Amino acid sequence: MLVPSIMSNMLNPDAIFSNNEMSLSDIEIYGFDYDYTLVFYSKHLHTLIFNAARDLLINEHRYPAEIRKYDYDPNFAIRGLHYDVHRALLMKIDAFHYIQLGTVYRGLSVVPDEEVIAMYDGSHVPLEQMSDFYGKSSQGNTMKQFMDIFSLPEMTLLSCVNEYFLKNNIDYEPVHLYKDVKDSIRDVHIKGIMYRKYICYAEQTRAVLAKLADHGKKMFLITNSPSSFVDKGMKFIVGKDWRDLFDVVIVQADKPNFFNDKRRPFRKVNERGVLLWDKIHKLQKGQIYKQGNLYEFLKLTGWRGSKVLYFGDHIYSDLADLTLKHGWRTGAIIPELRSEIKIMNTEKYIQTMTWLQTLTGLLEHMQVHRDPDSQMILEEWKKERKEMREMNRNFFNARFGSLFRTDENPTYFLRRLSRFADIYMASLSCLLNYEPDYTFYPRRTPLQHELPGWSDQLYTGTFRIPFLPETVQVK
Repeated sequence: MLVPSIMSNMLNPDAIFSNNEMSLSDIEIYGFDYDYTLVFYSKHLHTLIFNAARDLLINEHRYPAEIRKYDYDPNFAIRGLHYDVHRALLMKIDAFHYIQLGTVYRGLSVVPDEEVIAMYDGSHVPLEQMSDFYGKSSQGNTMKQFMDIFSLPEMTLLSCVNEYFLKNNIDYEPVHLYKDVKDSIRDVHIKGIMYRKYICYAEQTRAVLAKLADHGKKMFLITNSPSSFVDKGMKFIVGKDWRDLFDVVIVQADKPNFFNDKRRPFRKVNERGVLLWDKIHKLQKGQIYKQGNLYEFLKLTGWRGSKVLYFGDHIYSDLADLTLKHGWRTGAIIPELRSEIKIMNTEKYIQTMTWLQTLTGLLEHMQVHRDPDSQMILEEWKKERKEMREMNRNFFNARFGSLFRTDENPTYFLRRLSRFADIYMASLSCLLNYEPDYTFYPRRTPLQHELPGWSDQLYTGTFRIPFLPETVQVK
């Protein structure tokens, strides 16, 4: 039997992928978030955040000092996971609100499938328990989705403290633990325990900005980070003249509230970081502004609609409101994309996925045969398919698999990415591979009813599979 290849060409890790047709020739203004958009950080920063937040739990929230024995594991979690606040469970959920069995963790241990099914009356999580369309939590929501790259140490710390309490039979309130960890992580960021030495030097960031400036594009920066932090980082990766590249710079914007709250006016920040009381009638180049809101921003700049393209890494906080309410074009920066594509290009992954899809096709085609020999082989194939799925998950993350897929379905993360981002890429440097008038065309993905069945794709002729009984032929 010849197994068809599922990938005829290697994927380019530095490509830009399109969810919606968009021409760069229509884009006149480029906007950027700061963290994990213009600047990237070394993995050591997540260790620092984990350790600092863990110490805050001990010193300020009076958690047991023994939790200090837990160290940050960079391979524990992936972005986009959901956390059941009341049950203290971390899990992966697909685009249809189904929990991927085998990826539910209580502390650092996987929860058996039977227990998960009993707790949730199956594996489906009702809509009212999930966060809302914009990823915001309201009263009654028990599932928190972690969409920020900075949330990786938060998920790991939650799991480690849960593990300690469970192992030591300590009675605790999961809701309090979730809030205390969340507050500790927030305090680490507020206190600025992030230093320039953790920034990965990326000269291509300046190259991207310079290319856009050379082609007459206007640029702006809207970030939640404070002025001093942004200034030090941009001087490091772009240069002392970094503000000359931007027409508007806004810090401590408090996204996503920035996109919805009309009440907060802009304040100018002087060279010493002091807030001025002047009323803002114009957003001037070379100046730094704090707070404000998008409605005032639009009024002062006149930058509206699809001529604006904004890049960010947080699908909810950065992109959702802009694309749904204001008609801006949006670009998602997904750093994990590059490493996942490199894995998908490996021969072992291609072979595994080819055989996994072939097995699926065989199961679909052969299930009509009810004789004992055929049924026995079908059971063996089901077992092998399950093993192959676990192998496929391990290519990416041993506990949770790919950021973008469960066993078969897109993840809840990918569903939101597809809805809120016109284009997505691993980093801004990918823009250097495209001309300023390039048009991105989304690949036409066939709908289920536009494709023939598995069996029609896999079997174009009559042949015998060696390990099938003589009575079973595939046509």
